[in-house]
Amino acid sequence: MGEIMSDAVVSGRSGSGDQKDFFGHPRGLAVCFMTEMWERFSYYGMRALLIFYLTQHFLFSDQRSALIYGAYTSLVYLMPVIGGILSDRYLGPRKAVTFGAILLVLGHFGMAFEGSAAVATLGANGETIITRDPFFMQIFYLSLAFIITGVGFLKANISTIVGKLYPKDDPRRDSGFTIFYMGINLGAFLGALIAGWLGQTYGWAYGFGAAGIGMVGGLFVFLRGQPHLLGKADPPNEGQLKERIFAGLSREVLIYIGGFAGVLVVWQLVQNQEVVGQLLDGFSLLMLTVVLVYAFMKCSKEDRDRMLVATILIVFSVLFWALFEQAGSSLNLLADRNVDRAIFGYEVPASIFQSLNAFFIITLAPLFSIMWIWLHKRGLEPSTPVKFGLAIIQVGLGFMVLVFGMEMAGSGQTALIWLVLIYLLHTTGELCLSPVGLSMVTKLSVARVVGMMMGVWFLASAYANFVAGRIAALTGVETEGGEVVDAAAAAANYIEVYTQVGLLAIGVGGALLLVSPWLKRAMHGVH
Repeated sequence: MGEIMSDAVVSGRSGSGDQKDFFGHPRGLAVCFMTEMWERFSYYGMRALLIFYLTQHFLFSDQRSALIYGAYTSLVYLMPVIGGILSDRYLGPRKAVTFGAILLVLGHFGMAFEGSAAVATLGANGETIITRDPFFMQIFYLSLAFIITGVGFLKANISTIVGKLYPKDDPRRDSGFTIFYMGINLGAFLGALIAGWLGQTYGWAYGFGAAGIGMVGGLFVFLRGQPHLLGKADPPNEGQLKERIFAGLSREVLIYIGGFAGVLVVWQLVQNQEVVGQLLDGFSLLMLTVVLVYAFMKCSKEDRDRMLVATILIVFSVLFWALFEQAGSSLNLLADRNVDRAIFGYEVPASIFQSLNAFFIITLAPLFSIMWIWLHKRGLEPSTPVKFGLAIIQVGLGFMVLVFGMEMAGSGQTALIWLVLIYLLHTTGELCLSPVGLSMVTKLSVARVVGMMMGVWFLASAYANFVAGRIAALTGVETEGGEVVDAAAAAANYIEVYTQVGLLAIGVGGALLLVSPWLKRAMHGVH
């Protein structure tokens, strides 16, 4: 991290005049870095275990588990649209992040109450009957609802704070977002490693409990570090926020009450996956309409073109994330069932491999940050659309590499190296798209609606995660008591599905490269 920050010092840009730089970046970046690191520790620690919790503890089928997982992760990315709007208009990022962190603490600790495991018995006609404790099932769904709503208030707004720390033309911006992205992945790495190992070695409650402790750390860091944000994350109109508008309650208090009411709504939604799909369809169409109407009715020509480019790239990102997010569902189950995980005689728990992506981010992000700045100084840096195209191609290549390894294994277990390689290719693709995408949204969006556009960025991820659940469901196979019935059929199904999605991604990424010159011109000098 020191190297990547030192590169920004060479640029000669100074930080805010009100405080010293943090290795060439505003000190507020360190606050956001640490807050997001602990939040991602909790989120990815829990996520590493979730698909196994569904299939092994609650004994859901692969298909049902993938749909629940997809509904959960899609709602996690849908809620920031609402959180971003509330922050833009009323709360400001600082209050929104604080409230979101409190909800997350409640949700993660709720996950630690696992209750009794589901029991599989044979019925009179030989069918398998699964019995689950309804009380603890509802505790589980309610905990997911707290996490989903908490992420909604925190996720978009912590990224928006990072953008507010830099002037719009500051060349350190992409480097700053890459550093911030390293914080995300340091938390993800430690979360998957620690919570995943605890959960699969000592019990689910230990893994989920560790995730909750991590979220408490994130809340503490953010509360202590708020002075370093220099007021840039404060509410847009403090007086409007304190105005009493109903039953003697201020607008701020009513927003918080609405947040808890939202938890109850999400509690029901996460149990009804088809409704989530319909909601995403309608909400995506609505937000796309809002963005286009705003771009054509309220923006100058240059601002309109930039908003349209941002929208187009956001749409392309859906395919990338739909395939990338197989990591926590179908790839996690594949690692558990079809990959030889023995290292020096010790069989590594499958959830541990969820840390590979984060490990590669931590090791490669400084190199990518330095590379982008080095290329920028020489006029050779690829445009944002080109980076997006390269990312989509790489996510497709990752699946093709894994398919090659599985075909080489034949009827045996796939060698671990092929699982490592798919995560490596997906990570290099992610570094071309995700930190660049966050920066792109803040640069191309009109300042008045940057929070909403950041929310739309996460809405695209929400839609992608729901699609990811559908793709993962296609890889599902017959199980009994959480065990695969036919391992050979399972491997063949993986190969078929992954070949199709891999080739699709390579084709779409190539098409984006072809139209990237036009998109670059429409950005009107923004890099």
